Amino acid sequence: MVATLGRITEIGFTQVEPFAFLSFGEKLRQGLIGAGLAAPTAHQGFIGGDVDEVFAAAAELGIQTVIDPYVPAERWQTAAQVAATADQLNAAVEIAARHGVRVGYHNHAHELESTIEGVSALEYFAGLLAPEVVLEVDTYWVTVGGHDPVTLLPALGDRVVALHVKDGPGTTETKDQVAVGHGSLPIEQIIAAAPGALRVIELDDSRGDRFQAVADSYAFLTEKGLA
Repeated sequence: MVATLGRITEIGFTQVEPFAFLSFGEKLRQGLIGAGLAAPTAHQGFIGGDVDEVFAAAAELGIQTVIDPYVPAERWQTAAQVAATADQLNAAVEIAARHGVRVGYHNHAHELESTIEGVSALEYFAGLLAPEVVLEVDTYWVTVGGHDPVTLLPALGDRVVALHVKDGPGTTETKDQVAVGHGSLPIEQIIAAAPGALRVIELDDSRGDRFQAVADSYAFLTEKGLA
């Protein structure tokens, strides 16, 4: 972990988004301090779990927003299912606030592929969330799900506080993902559609060297004045 965080710093990053931070504990806290990195957002499943433990750990790490990264596709098929997930996030708001943390959700393709009352399940979901609940929109999975992120982001509004910025051919094959600026997505237009959102470079997988893809992504965004 220390070596990984060091390489991230060498690329030029000052912030990082940890995944499943509960599994790393004190090692992650020390690693972030040693690398001089902040973690304003992080992924950790908490829906249906011990939310107090999650938010307490987040506060110790200096994480401001805890994002639940995944609710299975079978729970996005009906209005009642979507409402149940929204209710769980809304119920977590008060507990998170006690620790100085806020809660959010991150999408994949299936929340866009499902339609509820004439809109995507993600949009329907957003309409049920408490004002304090935020969204991190994975713009690549929005595309895979058949929607245009340039159109969707303004529709979701200020609830979108972070973006997963990634690139590739827009298919479900994660190994086809490439460095930002080297694929088919209109990256500049996507960022312009949510200019105040935190931009998180992220790849689910790739065929090439992952660190090189991250470095190339950082270089592209920096050169375009989008970092």
